[in-house]
Amino acid sequence: MNIRNPHPKTIIALKRGLFLILLIPLFKLIADGVFDRLGANPIEKITHITGYWTLTLLLATLAVTPLRRLSGWPWPGRFRRMLGLFAFFYGCLHFLTYLVLDQFFDWSGIVKDIGKRPYITVGFTAFLLLIPLALTSTDAMIRRLGGKRWRVLHRLVYLIAVLGVAHFWWLVKKDISGPAADAAILAVLLGFRAIGGVRKSSKVYEPDAGRQSSHRSVSIGNTDTEASP
Repeated sequence: MNIRNPHPKTIIALKRGLFLILLIPLFKLIADGVFDRLGANPIEKITHITGYWTLTLLLATLAVTPLRRLSGWPWPGRFRRMLGLFAFFYGCLHFLTYLVLDQFFDWSGIVKDIGKRPYITVGFTAFLLLIPLALTSTDAMIRRLGGKRWRVLHRLVYLIAVLGVAHFWWLVKKDISGPAADAAILAVLLGFRAIGGVRKSSKVYEPDAGRQSSHRSVSIGNTDTEASP
């Protein structure tokens, strides 16, 4: 197999494999529920698992561009949309667990929680920001919005990731090793983004830079093109 430019059939097979892999946490969660393996506090367990995978997949989405640039392989960008949409999927499950199982649709209680608990506030904000990114992830929406506006909108994924890490950090009471690791990974990814931005800015002053550079973007639900931040 040509690692740099795999055959289209290989990409399709990898996509199918990734799709099934990303469903494993859901299937395991369902199996644990059926066989009563969720522990003494099943709602807390479900909330933790769905939140973990939401944040993990957000970070994986942001890691696609560094991987593509450092390896010189263009094809990892073909998986960004799937990673981003699965992050949104697990984010929906995370929110629904809180809404249905924890609060039982108690809207007044939810409003109080959002205003009183910082981790609920930032988590809810992050989820709301995810929605327009998921809704505009299709090729048709990219054409409808136009490339420039679409790129600006989808750069919100960086803010969403920051809010996700803050949500996790505020939620943890004792052992902060998990959120600290996520914060470190996010810092590296943001640093990579900042360095890339500086390099792009410097190219503006080079002859013919405008014709040589490409305007690309990262998104939670990117197309299968090789867009990058």
